[in-house]
Amino acid sequence: MNGSFSLKRLIEDFTFEEVYLAKNYENVEITSNELNRPGLQLFGYYRHYVSDRIQIIGGAEWEFCNDLTPEKRWEVLEPIFESKIPVMIFSRGNPVFKEAIELAKKYDRTILASKLNTSPLVNILINYMDDVLAPSMRVHGILLDIYGVGVLLTGASGVGKSETALDLLGKGHKLISDDTVIIKRMDEKLIGSSPKVTQHFMEIRGIGIIDVQRIFGVGCVMEEEEVELVIHLEQWKEDVSYDRLGEDNEYGQYLGLEIPLMTIPVKSGRNTSMVVEVATKTFKLKDLGYNAATALNNRVLNEIQRRQKNKE
Repeated sequence: MNGSFSLKRLIEDFTFEEVYLAKNYENVEITSNELNRPGLQLFGYYRHYVSDRIQIIGGAEWEFCNDLTPEKRWEVLEPIFESKIPVMIFSRGNPVFKEAIELAKKYDRTILASKLNTSPLVNILINYMDDVLAPSMRVHGILLDIYGVGVLLTGASGVGKSETALDLLGKGHKLISDDTVIIKRMDEKLIGSSPKVTQHFMEIRGIGIIDVQRIFGVGCVMEEEEVELVIHLEQWKEDVSYDRLGEDNEYGQYLGLEIPLMTIPVKSGRNTSMVVEVATKTFKLKDLGYNAATALNNRVLNEIQRRQKNKE
């Protein structure tokens, strides 16, 4: 996992009822991507209890506490609030116990409430925490969906990434992010997205900032996409021997995962966007088990064998 997120962000991202906010809730950080339903703790069992998790009072926990006297309810809830929990959330729209509110004030803890049933609430929170706590990095480049493949265009400033991307958008492909791509590792996949402030915008030298969604339509933008292929654009160098057969496999390292990498030289008169399209289709064919270089090599070998047999 990658650091933490603030309780303030959690409250802003959801429509929880704010029953009581701790005085320092803006400074509370949540570091765990796991939740805790403190059923065992209500019975006094605290072995293996982890207090830094979000605490959920679901239907079963609420019914148990509701059957207790106010004095007993205070007794079973106090150790939980005393243990520096980041937040307690009551689900199912159940009313929050008066004792819980008083304990939240005493120990300066936050209490929220949700009308969602416990299972949907837990699932939503787990998915949310997996996302915000996932290892992430920022990459300078442009992320596009080309033929259903997430393609990250990289290269030095001025090499023509934006112009190539613009040409690809005109052909019906989709933009995820321009200039800065946020990449998160979700299990064994890399998911790319755009910073919210620049989402759907591109910078084109000589024109300025353009709104891709308004110019090309909503069908030409996406919120996020798996990064499956990196295409690095570089200025054509006469003294460099570029791969002419496609037999060499190169990879880029991102957050501990290897992603196929192709380097495409750029020069005046070369249709870079078409080359990128062909590179993407070639990647898809290789992923399906077909390699044109291998197929050609086999054809040549078969022809050599055929001619040798004819000589015999």
